[in-house]
Amino acid sequence: MIFDSESIPLFFLSARSVFDVTIYVMTLETLPDNILSLKNLVLQKHEQYSQEHQRAELYKHRYELLARRTFGQSSEKLKDAPEQQLLFELPTEPEKVAPATPADADASAPLKKHGGGRRPLPPELPRQRIEYTLPEEQRRCSCCTEVMQPFGEDVTEQREFIPASLFVIQHAQIKYACKQCQEKPLTAPGPQKVIERISAGPGLLAWNVIAKFQHHQPLYRQEDIFKLHGDEIPRSTQCSWLATVAELLEPLHRRMAAQVLNSRKIHTDDTPIRVLAPGTGKTRTARFWVYLGDADNPFTLFDYTPNRSRTGPQEFLKGFKGYLQADAYAGYDRLYAGREVIEVACWAHARRKFFEALDTDGRASQMLALIGEMYAVESEARDLKVPAKLRRDLRLLKTVPVLARIETWLNTRVLDTLPKSPLGQALTYALKQWTALTRFVEDGTLEADNNLGENALRPICLGRKNYLFVGSDAGGRRAAILYSLVRTCERHGVNAWEYLRDVLVRVSTHPASQIDDLLPHRWKPAQ
Repeated sequence: MIFDSESIPLFFLSARSVFDVTIYVMTLETLPDNILSLKNLVLQKHEQYSQEHQRAELYKHRYELLARRTFGQSSEKLKDAPEQQLLFELPTEPEKVAPATPADADASAPLKKHGGGRRPLPPELPRQRIEYTLPEEQRRCSCCTEVMQPFGEDVTEQREFIPASLFVIQHAQIKYACKQCQEKPLTAPGPQKVIERISAGPGLLAWNVIAKFQHHQPLYRQEDIFKLHGDEIPRSTQCSWLATVAELLEPLHRRMAAQVLNSRKIHTDDTPIRVLAPGTGKTRTARFWVYLGDADNPFTLFDYTPNRSRTGPQEFLKGFKGYLQADAYAGYDRLYAGREVIEVACWAHARRKFFEALDTDGRASQMLALIGEMYAVESEARDLKVPAKLRRDLRLLKTVPVLARIETWLNTRVLDTLPKSPLGQALTYALKQWTALTRFVEDGTLEADNNLGENALRPICLGRKNYLFVGSDAGGRRAAILYSLVRTCERHGVNAWEYLRDVLVRVSTHPASQIDDLLPHRWKPAQ
């Protein structure tokens, strides 16, 4: 900045944002003569600078956060910081060094390899044996000319793949008639069809579901794949197949939803999905919700709502009594207002806010280190496969003291941190959610975070990148049904294609009183 000789700057302020630079200049001509007025002016300009500086830092933080989410890595793993590594660690005894052995002393000794190498092929895969022999003239002994006899073999195994293929099954129902009277002919009963008046068998219908809701293949891609196999199946036909399959399986979805509500705890989360708005040619934002039942009700259930209104989870969770682990979405507040639904907050959300504030305030690393201590206890319990009761005792012994230190740190830092700064917002979030954040120590079946719920939504996020939107609200509800069955099969290690191929044939004639036998965790294929 250049000033002339008649404009000598005595006091100036600059406030920078992402878009502009503002500079305030005060010269001798503009300064008041009164000392008190001069002090008030300086304080006023200083306060104005502080506010604009805070606003500029907030804009900068939002810009960097957006850039990281768009172009950076999603991992929140911290890089090792030498000045922070031992900040909260207790001193430990020096590690005892084992005496050197001759092998250790010899630098040329080969290092022992751990892992790696070629793994044996799975024994459950079917084998096709091909034998390689020599003709008799090549098996003549070079010494005595006798024919050599086999005494062993060298076997090598190689993976091979045969692409899926479309084929036609002809169901021939033989007709019978009497040669004498030729009246009242008989016809052998035919196969039980999944859907009347269509040419798709249960295996093809099941694969249509798996390809879209497990392998994330939109219908137009499946249409191209079917063409490669010699048949044209329009996406409109496939869409009608999926609709009918979802209607057939809806009773299973309702039964799963009823059992999820019997859980002692439920993990829930939601993710947006675009849906076509009829008559506008545009899309609007709808929502998929996931509800994870506990070990006694092991279902991964999805629900669809046209928007993110609180009526969605309130309607689904009507009658539920227990722990609800979710994010801080205000739509759950009415559920928590009573005593039947108990709020359990997510430490992953709280930690993420401190991680995002790390670039603007290095003090956030202290909180991240404390949260790391808390998660170390969780890792210990998980690695040792500690049962729920002992897990609670372990938390009371080790986690509760760490939580007390975290609370003290939060209450101390909130006094000297600007409320609207990134760190200030993280502090406010943690203190506001403190009771729900510490509730997981009450019960060994609870988790410290809602990562189970977030991870359950990943398949929908992957599918959303491929098929982009759903065609209607009815299509969204059908997708929720099919997602629920496919993901529950995955949860129990059940082959979803085999399950659907079998259940699609049986569900329409299966007794309603025995519908639990067709749920993925109890399903056994028909003989």
